[in-house]
Amino acid sequence: MERVHPYAVYSMGLNKYIYIYIYIYIYIYTPVSVQMGTKALLCCPAIPLTKAVLITWEIILRDQPSCRISYRVETKETSETNCTNRRITWASTPDQSPDLQISAVALDHDGHYSCVIATPIGNFQGRHNLQVLVPPVVALSPGKNRTAVCEATAGKPAAQISWTPDGDCKTKNESHSNGTMTVRSTCQWDQSNVSAVFCFVSHLTGNHNLSIELNQGVTSSLHSLMTILYVKLSLWGIIMLIVGFVFFEKRNYFRE
Repeated sequence: MERVHPYAVYSMGLNKYIYIYIYIYIYIYTPVSVQMGTKALLCCPAIPLTKAVLITWEIILRDQPSCRISYRVETKETSETNCTNRRITWASTPDQSPDLQISAVALDHDGHYSCVIATPIGNFQGRHNLQVLVPPVVALSPGKNRTAVCEATAGKPAAQISWTPDGDCKTKNESHSNGTMTVRSTCQWDQSNVSAVFCFVSHLTGNHNLSIELNQGVTSSLHSLMTILYVKLSLWGIIMLIVGFVFFEKRNYFRE
């Protein structure tokens, strides 16, 4: 800070004085997690605006230049430097509240938001590390040889997958360019007494519990085969009935 004030002055005699200066700098760090598509409110330190000289927000987003938003209290002037994201605005008006808001949080809002309030006696800084949460798309499907696949697609952060009962499981993580992650867990159960399995997907945006029958795919195929066979036999029976009816009709005709 450019300007500080003497906290105490001690006289040493012969026109000699000792000036003791005090510099106040308070730093507050707050991690913030917000689900994509919702509204976010980022607050400055709770300092009365009557004591503020300058309010400055510095925003550092991924793969973007640093953005600076300032408000000078005495002249009520605002300024912006390298700020292109129009969804980041003052929550109210800067003379009423120094807080910022994001109207609809997107993945590109991930980053660091720092508010500095300069006063005559020092600076007060509040820093927010904003993490955007993305709920994954969850699916559970049957596989071959008594296997099942549980998948949590494009979540942020990566989801956690667990199974009941425990099986022989392999989990793979796939990263995407937008910062999301797909988690795919494939499990196999050799025990013949295990008929139904449960996949539990844990995520900061919410949990999911899915279940499936291990023989679902086989049962479905067998059912389809039996249906086709039944239809074919029914058609064959109808054809034979028609042929037999025509045969007897012709036979009776020639007898007459």
